[in-house]
Amino acid sequence: MNLNLYSERGAGLPRLCKEATSLQYVLIQHLVLASMNSDMQNSSQDSTNDFLEISNELTDIDGKSTQNESISDENICEDKTENSQSKDSLSLEELQSAYNTLSLEKESLQGQYVRIAADFDNFRKRQIRDQEELRLQITCSTLEAILPVVDNFERARQQLDPQTEEGQELHRSYQGLYKQLVDIFKQMGVSPMRVEGELFDPNLHEAVLREPSDVYAEDIITDELQRGYQLNGKVLRHALVKVSMGPGSQVESTQVSSEGSTD
Repeated sequence: MNLNLYSERGAGLPRLCKEATSLQYVLIQHLVLASMNSDMQNSSQDSTNDFLEISNELTDIDGKSTQNESISDENICEDKTENSQSKDSLSLEELQSAYNTLSLEKESLQGQYVRIAADFDNFRKRQIRDQEELRLQITCSTLEAILPVVDNFERARQQLDPQTEEGQELHRSYQGLYKQLVDIFKQMGVSPMRVEGELFDPNLHEAVLREPSDVYAEDIITDELQRGYQLNGKVLRHALVKVSMGPGSQVESTQVSSEGSTD
């Protein structure tokens, strides 16, 4: 009986040892886990503390950076304001200078315009005057060439004898032609001078003879030798005349040269 008991007990020892070993292993695992948890908690606390410190440092740095940026922005704004004011002041000065320059240029151009306008007006008037003078010269030269024909008509009229029928017919023909010439002269502004009994005027008359006269006073035209003509108030041809030397003069009549009459 005793042997069996010991044998049963001897058979249970390995099992007990195995269980004890398992318990030790479990206990060791718990201890290791507990130790690891403790280390992790300490490490987490340390990490949290380090994070907080770093966060605080970053906050301080960010605050300082923000403050510096704010100060820098203020300085930049002040610089921009000063630069803007300086530019505005400079722009006003430049605009005033440009305005003064343009005003001077405007006055100069206005003066040039006035002078050019005056020169052009004088040129236009001079051209008109020159054209009128040229037209008058051409007209005068043409009429001077026609005047001898008119003189011949005057002489022919003196030779006609209207007493006969033939003479009357010629006289009528002559009068018709002469009237046409006179009408043309009138249309062109030509008018004959009536000089007999007028005071001698060297600007209008040319004295060919001087003779005493009991009828006319001195320097009065006594006779017309060749008719003079005017064109619009301007002498076209001087009248050739006889001039009285006065009544009771015993001096013989003298012939006056053309050169002497103009002096």
